[in-house]
This record gives sequence, C-alpha cells and structure tokens, in this order.
Amino acid sequence: MAAPAACTRFSDNYDLKEELGKGAFSVVRRCVQKSTGLEFAAKIINTKKLSARDFQKLEREARICRKLQHPNIVRLHDSIQEENFHYLVFDLVTGGELFEDIVAREFYSEADASHCIQQILESVNHCHTNGVVHRDLKPENLLLASKAKGAAVKLADFGLAIEVQGEQHAWFGFAGTPGYLSPEVLKKEPYGKPVDIWACGVILYILLVGYPPFWDEDQHRLYAQIKAGAYDYPSPEWDTVTPEAKNLINQMLTVNLPNEYTASEALKHPWICQRERVASVVHRQETVDCLKKFNARRKLKGAILTTMLATRNFSSKYDVQGRSIITKKGDGSQVKESTDSSTTLEDDDIKEDKSKGVVDRSSTVIAKDPEELRIVCPNKTISQISTNSYGSARKQEVIKMTEQLLEAINVGDYEAYTKICDPHLTAFEPEALGNLVEGMDFHKFYFDNVVGKNCKAVNTTILNPTVHLLGDDAACIAYVRLTQYMDKQGAAHSSQCEETRIWHKRDNKWQNVHFHRSSSSPPFTFAPSAHK
Repeated sequence: MAAPAACTRFSDNYDLKEELGKGAFSVVRRCVQKSTGLEFAAKIINTKKLSARDFQKLEREARICRKLQHPNIVRLHDSIQEENFHYLVFDLVTGGELFEDIVAREFYSEADASHCIQQILESVNHCHTNGVVHRDLKPENLLLASKAKGAAVKLADFGLAIEVQGEQHAWFGFAGTPGYLSPEVLKKEPYGKPVDIWACGVILYILLVGYPPFWDEDQHRLYAQIKAGAYDYPSPEWDTVTPEAKNLINQMLTVNLPNEYTASEALKHPWICQRERVASVVHRQETVDCLKKFNARRKLKGAILTTMLATRNFSSKYDVQGRSIITKKGDGSQVKESTDSSTTLEDDDIKEDKSKGVVDRSSTVIAKDPEELRIVCPNKTISQISTNSYGSARKQEVIKMTEQLLEAINVGDYEAYTKICDPHLTAFEPEALGNLVEGMDFHKFYFDNVVGKNCKAVNTTILNPTVHLLGDDAACIAYVRLTQYMDKQGAAHSSQCEETRIWHKRDNKWQNVHFHRSSSSPPFTFAPSAHK
C-alpha cells in the first residue's frame, strides 16, 4: 500500500477514466495505475468545501483504512492530498450490494446465509484486532468484489469508524444507523467493539428471513424495542430455521454487557465453523421474496432523502462517508430514511440552536454546515416534513410539471415523456414485481405496445396534491391519481392509485427522478408500469 506523500501528484501515478458515481462534494471515477495497469476507484473530494471538522474526519477515515488489509474489507491503496482536492484510491468493487445479489440467485439457503455472515464476521474480527470499531454495519455497506459467482463479501465505508485501545468502552457519540444501533448507544452508555457484534446479529436475522428484528414507523418505539432487546422468531418463517442459527443470533443480540460476545467467538460457533453438518441447505424462497421487498423499501426511501441531501447543501461529512467504491451511479450518498434502517446518524458536531432549544439527539439526523444548523426528522415520512418557509409559486410549478407528465402518458407521447423524466429515472411499483427499476426501457415498452391502443379517450385527475419543497432544486409531490377512460367498445371505466414523485431541478428545468406507485394494478391495461 502506498503511503500518502506530499510530493506525489495523483496524475503522476494514475490515469482517470469514466465517472462511476457522484456526491455533493466528491466524484468517483475509475482510474488505472500507470506502473501496473491495475484498475481502482478514485474518490476525488473537493476539500475547499470541507469544514475543519470534516477534514479531520476525512483524515481519520484514511488513517483507519490504511491499516486494514483483509480479503473481506474494501482496501484503501492510496491517499493523496493536493491543493483543493483529496484523492482516496480504493479497490474497484463491481459486484454491487450483497443483499441485491441474494435476491437474484436461483438458490439461497441457511448455509448460504452462514457463509455470508462468516465473511462479515471475518472482516469485523480483523477490524477489532486492529483496534477499529466500524459503527455502521448495515446492508448498504456489504458489497461483492465482482459479479462472479462466489465473489467475496467486502465491508465498506469507514466514515464513522473509530479507534479504541484494547477492550476500551467510552462514550464516542451517538453514531450509527437506527435499525442497527445497539442498546448501549441508545442509552448513551460507554460502548466499544460489541456494537459491531450487535449489528451483525441484526444483519444475520435479516439474512435468514428477509426482514429486520426491530422495526417500527415511529423511531421512539423502534428505540424502545432495541433497548429492551424485544425481538422474537414468529411462525411460520422461523419454524424452518435451525436452533443453532437462532442460538447464534441470541448470542449477538444480548443486552447484558457482562456477556459480551466477540467476533472471534462467533466464528467458532457450530453454525458457522461446522456449517456442512449444522446449517440447513433447503432453499428459502420466502426469505428471498421478503428480501426483495426489504431492498425495494430501502431504495425508495434512499432515493427520496438522497435527493434532499444533494440539493439542500448538507454537510459534506455525509459525502465523505459515501459508498464511493460502488460502480452503480447514484449510490454515492448513504443518508436515507432512518426507520427503514438506512440513515446514518452522527451527532458529535451537535450544538445548541438557540432559537429552538437543545435538539433531541436520538430522533434527528444532524447535518451541520458552516453557516447554519439544519435538521431533518428521519422518523417521519417525506409527506410529514414541514416546508412552510417556502413559497407556493414553486409548488405550483411542480404540480404543473406533474400534470404535463401525466398528459404525455395519456396521449402516448413518449418523446414528451422523456423530456420530463431523468434518463436514469427509478421507479417502484406493482408491475416491477417488488424490484426497483432504473432507466426508460421498462416504461417505453408500454408506450410502444399499450398506451393509446386499448382505449378511445383518457382523462386523469390529480386529487389532494401535496408538495414538499426539499430545497431550492428538489421537491416531492404525493397525490391520488384518478383515471377515467373509454375502452374500444365504448364502455366507461375508472380507477385510482396513489403516487409519489421526486422532482429535481437541473439547468432551471424540473425533471422527474423517481416515483413510487402503490395499490393494486388498475383493472385495465392502459398504463401499467411506471406511468402510474
């Protein structure tokens, strides 16, 4: 591993290639090392936009990553500081998220889950042996080295990682992701390496049944569950899980600090080290089905809050911690809807807002920029976030653009539709069968084959539109879509569905970047899929 050298310039050693991802204050590009021809991922951070505290965190992350060298950890190969820019050169990880790969497999069993958690525990054990606590273990940070079958699981994103001495326990701040936070963090008690083991227990639970052990729409109730260690193994999905797997989860999800369970001990558990004899090899289709929905919910919430962060000039610390080594565009930010267990929290920069009193650290995502403190309430859905400080003129713009988009669908004008939508439009809807679809091809099929061919006339009415401005250049609109149409036989029909659309303003032009349609499919084949 090359050590950062003040006299070394990035361009002396590497050739930059195409962009892989982008955040508010950084860009990730593929690069090729000139001396070897090897490919890496270069995260290029604009340090002009970093606060002094953010810069300290960047240096801490680089320092920690440099001392971690393990097959199951995304490796930092180089860290180069130049004027106005800092370059972090990581492994080029091309396999995407582990949880996304699982749902695409033809076969998935308890034994496969055992192999996954073993690799995760191996990475955690290496961290702990080197005095590092990750503090943000979650599905978004578990990646695959490549698309090849059997590719290694890689632990990524050490933006919240801390260094500890031995088995030291101290108060290091409120940091992590809500669904994976341990009781001691929530109780604001001294903590250390066991917080990572707790998160591994949560991850293993999800790996076995496709949903988390702790979940509630209300964050305070979620935290109460975690502090009490209140989880169970409901029928029928847990009836087919072996007792040994449940025993390992119980060892990890313990609220009794004297009985701290280590990564080394977990790796010696029979369900892992004697997998062939103990773990079931029966295909778990129900788990895969539940995991599809779990993944889709994460992506939906992530798309909403990623748009918020990208357009509200939030603190660059989130960008510094972004999952930069993923090669899928748009995955540069990790701050998402917290009750869906994807939002990273960190409050060591919290300060008192004199106009509002002291902020409740346990129920807010804190994002601090040099001029002001801005607060997002992660325990609320987008439709609950107050935006009273914004004017109504732009809200009317968003409603008008939504009407234009629906009209393009009604008349089957694909060209007009593409002008209104981002080319990388993402959508989550019943026709996608629980998957998050990206791009326009999925929608073009319906324009080419369905729209306008099965009906004589169409009228769409938007009911109860609610617009929330998420900054100067982003907005979310939620509404009920009532559709009337005449079929080819002259019979009148109507249906309704609920839609949420995320709009982003680029070059003074609104574009639809994401939408979610709920409820069952309409009883006609006029406009299923992303048009609804």
